[in-house]
Amino acid sequence: MADYNIFIYGEAEISYLKKRDKRLAEVIDKVDPIERKVIPDLFAALINSIVGQQISTKAHKTIWEKMVTALGEITPHVIDSLSDEELQRFGITFKKAAYIKSAAQKVLSGEFEIEALRTMPDEDVCTKLVELDGIGVWTAEMLMLFSMQRRNIFSFGDLALLRGMRMVYHHRVINKQLFTRYKKRFSPYASVASLYFWAVAGGAIDGMKDYTSVSNKNNGNRRENKSGKKSR
Repeated sequence: MADYNIFIYGEAEISYLKKRDKRLAEVIDKVDPIERKVIPDLFAALINSIVGQQISTKAHKTIWEKMVTALGEITPHVIDSLSDEELQRFGITFKKAAYIKSAAQKVLSGEFEIEALRTMPDEDVCTKLVELDGIGVWTAEMLMLFSMQRRNIFSFGDLALLRGMRMVYHHRVINKQLFTRYKKRFSPYASVASLYFWAVAGGAIDGMKDYTSVSNKNNGNRRENKSGKKSR
């Protein structure tokens, strides 16, 4: 079975973030300590991340639980022993099945040294991961946060994170330049800030609203497409 741990943070990170940002401090005071599961095994976490691309959190959880129940350990050998069709029976798309098989084969052959990621800086981890088929920057960032427990992950590609930030700061739009300023403010503990913005986006605090949604409703514009696994 896939083993789980909890993303570890404590008073040092909380104290730092509260001093750096008044509004985030208010959020932290209103939200209970966040316990987020992480998958310490890098290969299992990689497969989990691919499974979760472009689907809802609920669908991701359902598919992953089916895989873990049926397969036990999610290892390169186990995945490589399955056909694409067998993987698809869990609810995985044809493309994702191909990506998953490719990752397993590259790890088994030594072409991709997954354990070497542990000692690399964040930027190098991201660069290396996106060499794999089907892995983009967002997936790489989620792997760094939810497997490697890297402390300073703040993903511009995560729609739920952006939504939580809009709700906290009352922005209608958060562009790359503004996002970068916030990340700099929260560094070196931006991963912990991410957890709280995801909580806000998920409705952890009553009465908070998404100012983009309000603006679009008032102006008759189309709402942002929030497909994908973005709610944390």
